[in-house]
Amino acid sequence: MAQDFENGLARQVGTSAVTLITSNSDDAAIGVHICNRHTAAVTFKLYIERSSDEYYLQFNTPLPVGSSFNSCAQGVKINLKSGDALKVLSDTASSIDVVASFIDEIST
Repeated sequence: MAQDFENGLARQVGTSAVTLITSNSDDAAIGVHICNRHTAAVTFKLYIERSSDEYYLQFNTPLPVGSSFNSCAQGVKINLKSGDALKVLSDTASSIDVVASFIDEIST
């Protein structure tokens, strides 16, 4: 069975959490790229929400001006169960852009 590659995009993410992916089956996040587009350094949080509980992948991670975080470079792959939501937020309004790549419905 072929894999279904997808992405979740979020532009100018700020202090309210944004959902990048909501899993509707057994999915896998294969990369998250976060870019600081603000004029000052920011910090961000990246986490999975399951049943209102938050499981952090990155917590208050600093991101200097004009720089980016790339989980692909670190080899991080995250399995998501149905109903899991991959979320991100910044400590600064309208400060980061995010691209999350994932495989929808992992085949057996």
